[in-house]
Amino acid sequence: MPIDAAKALAAEPRSGEITWDHKDVQLYHLGIGAGIPATDPDELRYTLESRLHVLPSFATVAGAGSPGVIGGLSMPGVDVDLAKVLHGGQSLTVHRPLPVQGTATATARIAAVYDKGKAAVLVMRTEAADGQGPLWTNDAQIFVRGEGGWGGDRGPSARLDPPAGAPDRTVERPIREDQALLYRLSGDWNPLHADPEFARLAGFERPILHGLCTYGSTLKAVVDTLLGGDVTRVRSYATRFAGVVYPGETLRIRMWHTPEATRVAVSAVERDDAPVLADTVVEHT
Repeated sequence: MPIDAAKALAAEPRSGEITWDHKDVQLYHLGIGAGIPATDPDELRYTLESRLHVLPSFATVAGAGSPGVIGGLSMPGVDVDLAKVLHGGQSLTVHRPLPVQGTATATARIAAVYDKGKAAVLVMRTEAADGQGPLWTNDAQIFVRGEGGWGGDRGPSARLDPPAGAPDRTVERPIREDQALLYRLSGDWNPLHADPEFARLAGFERPILHGLCTYGSTLKAVVDTLLGGDVTRVRSYATRFAGVVYPGETLRIRMWHTPEATRVAVSAVERDDAPVLADTVVEHT
């Protein structure tokens, strides 16, 4: 069996040093669509080194995304075809504001393996800490199509009850035709996001946008729209990837806001509001 759940869970964590500086942060921000309009003071917080702050979702690419989702597929007990892999969900807990530049130790392990019948789900957990203590914890839910059915634990349901009432705010964010090409420079080199032939092999009509690019764009919209542009107010952020985005489309981001958390739903405008992100929650102060 390509996935040996017991072996994957028992494997020793992998640790390594990661570093980043302002250029990595700026490139990530540009990759998720920051900088439009280029001279807007609110956008300069994402693009100009003298005013720079760090959107917490940068944690998903810090150190070029190492060890990341692709790294999880080379862990002991895991041997799968990359064309069968989809990023099913992502959760992030921020232990303190991310610095503009830093060095940290990232420790990664397979935290869970679930049997969903037609697919297996790997939960890849990455924890980062520096000399001052923990920085963030990332959980990536990795779906591997065709690898379930061995009778293992199905795991918890990620589905939440729909938000009540009309959204408090709705914004639209255009995705550039070259957005995936720019975003992948932050470290996710999966050819699914650039190579038309590989995308067709994976069952898509053309390359799709990284789910984590949509993830970052959505968090930026919440921070800018409801949190006064203050990235330090974000405590945690979780989502389920419910559908794909094609570069050139427009994201419609609906937000239901409370003082402690914001529920979010994201859809693709040009495809009759096809769901993109679901069960999305940003916890904040």
